Amino acid sequence: MSIVWADDLACIDWHELSALYRIAPLGDKAPADLALVFGNSMFHAFAYDEGRLVGAGRVLADGRDCAYLCDVAVHPDCQGQGLGREIIERLLVRCRTHRKIILYAVPGKEGFYERLGFRRMTTAMAIFEDQASAYSRGYLVAP
Repeated sequence: MSIVWADDLACIDWHELSALYRIAPLGDKAPADLALVFGNSMFHAFAYDEGRLVGAGRVLADGRDCAYLCDVAVHPDCQGQGLGREIIERLLVRCRTHRKIILYAVPGKEGFYERLGFRRMTTAMAIFEDQASAYSRGYLVAP
């Protein structure tokens, strides 16, 4: 695998990115929605292998206090080869001046993020658009 890195949003094929999130699998994210959220994110990283988008991630950040690492996706053909780690490490370098960097993990993947220095929070809370789905997928703890 010979990865070429990019962060220029003008070069992104949003349909290709949408397909990546679908097969990663991180859900069905519409191309227009991805263009909006990546456009509103301070940092992003895109990984290409022989011209094919195989990884992506972004950080929503305020410039100093809080950064939220999110939407890290790796093509199934490239998982387990360190690409996800590289995406995260590249994004962490970009937001290192923030006082706190937060993420929420796909249930069962917490150990991966712990190896990258993230620690569990005891006070994190969320409101999801689809609360029932968030409970069933393990993102929320029943009261």
